Amino acid sequence: MLALLGVSEPAIGEACATDWYAHMVWIDRRKCLLVTHAGTLFSVFVPNVTAAGLRPIGPPVVSAIQAALHAEGLPVDTLGDLDPQQVAVAKTADRRILGTINDLAFTTEHVIATAGGLARCDIDALHHGLHRTINSITGYIPPIELVAASHRGP
Repeated sequence: MLALLGVSEPAIGEACATDWYAHMVWIDRRKCLLVTHAGTLFSVFVPNVTAAGLRPIGPPVVSAIQAALHAEGLPVDTLGDLDPQQVAVAKTADRRILGTINDLAFTTEHVIATAGGLARCDIDALHHGLHRTINSITGYIPPIELVAASHRGP
């Protein structure tokens, strides 16, 4: 990911529940991006990305996150103020999140293959499923429930 973006010296990051992690995956010979919120595992899949389209990375990623939140009937600021100009690229700060993203990437690849490939996959349905996928790191609470709870407040 760092090489694709042309980042030679990434920022040094500390693990934080408000961080977003990006993972590049190849599906049907296309570069795709899986972006996951550390605190909730709310994930967004962005198909057919290019290096040029991700430079700078902020605008396309923030736009995709906001679209996914909107599709779930949530305000675009549910997970905080997402400023495309404030996106910084850093090395992974939490290996548990990295392992979970690898699992989500595998799930995404399986869903797309089952749908008949990237061209036939309903990305909104893929997001719907990802937002309801349980994982031990969240105590088996679906990401959408964690996001909705954060929107309602404690």
